[in-house]
Amino acid sequence: MSESVQGAGSSGGQVPDDLVILAEETALEARTFLAAARGVAGGASPETAIPLLLLAVSQVLVTGARLGAIMDVVPFERFEPDLGSQEDVDDIRDGLAALLRGIDEYVDVVDPLLRGDVVSGSLSGDIADVASDLMHGLRHHAEGAVSEALWWWQFSYLATWGARAASALRVLQSLLAHIRLDADEDTIAQAQFEALHADEQQD
Repeated sequence: MSESVQGAGSSGGQVPDDLVILAEETALEARTFLAAARGVAGGASPETAIPLLLLAVSQVLVTGARLGAIMDVVPFERFEPDLGSQEDVDDIRDGLAALLRGIDEYVDVVDPLLRGDVVSGSLSGDIADVASDLMHGLRHHAEGAVSEALWWWQFSYLATWGARAASALRVLQSLLAHIRLDADEDTIAQAQFEALHADEQQD
């Protein structure tokens, strides 16, 4: 992106209304993702962990795509202020690693365009990394630094969390497909029968 959008931070200046709205919507989606990730990591619904994570990651990727589609956001403060301690996402990482034991790790490609190197990835690590980047932006947003928050969310989407979320999405979709399609044929047939005749049973 060669062009840029000049914003304002907590030090003054005026942030365009459309960026203020985008920042509010991004903050809302970030909090929604964090709540979902922490809920699943905490063991709230282990039987629906995969579809819940799939939904959460899908939604936050839509938010990231919106950030990636706009011009570069230039923050008012050219040097990122020190926000203190780093984001603590160990609860998410450790909780998901325990919940997804046996299916957490997967094979990943570093860069499908430039390098074909194959490395090991993990769902728990991906989701924790996404959470960390989103939380960092939320800290800027909470301080009233709208353009700093947008700049961070946009930059980190392009640099890190977008790729991590995309990898997690593919793995989660693959897991869900295996769960649904690799089931016993009789079980699938029974589920299809019940779905087809659900309306008749209600009548």
